[in-house]
Amino acid sequence: MRPSYREPYPVTGAGVAVGAVTAFVWLLLFGLLGRDVPGYAWWTLLAGGLAWLAAVVLVRHGDRGVATGVAIVTAGGWSIAAAVVALRWAQSGDWPLW
Repeated sequence: MRPSYREPYPVTGAGVAVGAVTAFVWLLLFGLLGRDVPGYAWWTLLAGGLAWLAAVVLVRHGDRGVATGVAIVTAGGWSIAAAVVALRWAQSGDWPLW
C-alpha cells in the first residue's frame, strides 16, 4: 500500500479571496495616507512590503491560500502605483518620487 500525503493547509478559493480582500483594504488604507503622488507611491510601497512579509510568514506557518491572495493583490497594487508614477513623470517630465 502506498502512503497518502495530505497537505495540512490546502489552498482554497475562499482563502485566496480572504487574502485578496484583506490586502486590498490594507493597501487602500495606506494609499489614502498619501496626500500627493509621491506620498501615495511611498505609502503603497511600504504597505506592500509589509503585506509580502505577512504572506511569507503565512506561506511558512499558515494558510497558503491567504498568502496567495495577499501576494496577487499586492503585486496589482504596486503595478497601479507604478503606473500612476509613470503617468505623472510623463506629464511633468520630472521624476515625482524625489
